[in-house]
Amino acid sequence: MGIATLERAGMSVREFLFGAMLLAAVTKAFAETPTERPKVIVVMGAEGEDEYAPHFEAWAARWQKAASAGGALHDLITAKPANGTNQLNALQLALASERHESTEPLWLVLIGHGTYDNKDAKFNLSGPDLTAATLADWLKSFRRPLAIINTASASGPFLNKLSAPGRVIITATRSGAEQNYSRFGGFFSEAIGSVEADLDKDGQTSLLEAYLRASRKVAEFYKEEGRLATEHPLLDDNGDGLGTPPDWFRGIRAVKKSKEGASLDGMHAHQMHLIRNSSDQALSTAVRTRRDTLEQSIEGLRLQKGSLNEDDYYLQLEKLLLELGEIYRGSPGSQETSRPKEPAR
Repeated sequence: MGIATLERAGMSVREFLFGAMLLAAVTKAFAETPTERPKVIVVMGAEGEDEYAPHFEAWAARWQKAASAGGALHDLITAKPANGTNQLNALQLALASERHESTEPLWLVLIGHGTYDNKDAKFNLSGPDLTAATLADWLKSFRRPLAIINTASASGPFLNKLSAPGRVIITATRSGAEQNYSRFGGFFSEAIGSVEADLDKDGQTSLLEAYLRASRKVAEFYKEEGRLATEHPLLDDNGDGLGTPPDWFRGIRAVKKSKEGASLDGMHAHQMHLIRNSSDQALSTAVRTRRDTLEQSIEGLRLQKGSLNEDDYYLQLEKLLLELGEIYRGSPGSQETSRPKEPAR
C-alpha cells in the first residue's frame, strides 16, 4: 500500500507500522537492561467523610498494581506518613529525592478532594493543603517526562499552573467551580491497567487512552443517574495551559479546534504508557525516544497538510515513514550506527 493511499484510507501510521513490526518479529535481538525505571507517586489525600476512604484506598491499590505490572517503582503517601511528618512535607521530600533529570517518566497521582476559593486551588491533605502554585514550584527544576493526574474536585486550575513542555497534565474538572465529589479518579484507576481502554489495539494502554475511557465512564455515570454532570476532565500535553476536553477526540486524535486556533493535545499523552507492551519494553531508551520524535513530526506534518502542495506533503511524509520503518525493521547486523535500527510498537 502506498503512503498516499494509506493516508487517504484513514489508517493510522501506528496501526500500519504495528502490523509491520509483528511481521518483522525481531524484537528479542534488541533487548536492553534498563538502568532507570519509571516512578509512580500516589498521594491519597484527606478522606473527609468516612464513606470516601474505601474508594480512595481501592483507587490507590489499582495504581500500585498497575505500577508493579509495568515494572515501575511506586510510592504511596497516606494521611499518616511513615516518617511522622505531615503529608505536605512527605510529598516535598519524595519529590526532592527523585531524579530531576531522567529519560524515564515520573507519574504523580493525586487522589482525594479539592477546594477553590476563587484565588487558589488546593488538594486537601491531612494537615496543610497542597496548592497548585506550591506544586508548580516544586516541579520547576524537573527535566524529565512528567505525568500529573489530579483526580480531585476543583482540580481544573492545577492544569494552568503546571502546564509546561514535556508534561502531561490531567484534571478531573475544567474549573475550580466544580467542587462536588469527583468520580473520575475511580474510573481512571481502572482504565490505566485495562486492555479494554486500548483504542488503537497495540497491546498497551496509553495515558491518553486511559483519560478518554475514564472520561467516557464519567459521562455515562451522570447520564444513567439522570444527574447534571459536575466534573468535566481536561488534558494538556503541549504546554499551552489550555487543555482539551475528551469529546474533542475521535479515537485517539483530536478533531476539533479552539476558536483561538491553539494547537491540540493528545500526541505526547499517547506516547506515555505505564504498562508497556513487550515490543516497547525491548527498545532502548534512545530508540524509543527517536521513535516518539518521528511520530510527533508526522503528526505535525499532518496538521500542515492543508497548506502544503500535495506532492511536497507526501514526499515529506514518505521520508519520515521510511525512517520510522527502519526502526521497525531494524537489524542487529546493520553497519549504520547514526540512525536507530530497532523495532518499535
